Amino acid sequence: MRSDLVFGALSHVSNRYQLCQLASKATRKLHKPNTRLQDTANEVLARFHTTNPGSLAPFEKPAAQPVEERRAA
Repeated sequence: MRSDLVFGALSHVSNRYQLCQLASKATRKLHKPNTRLQDTANEVLARFHTTNPGSLAPFEKPAAQPVEERRAA
């Protein structure tokens, strides 16, 4: 049931309002055409139960490439 998913997701998010905001944003980004929106929302809440939605994924900077300088002709 969805209430079980919500209570599971609240283990990582302390505020219900914040959980609602994060879940709606994630549902919009993860939703695929020709699938039910309810299934996508349930999947998001299940993901929030296993991981902390407030933490950012590790960000890797691309290797710096030398910038070519153009010379006047």
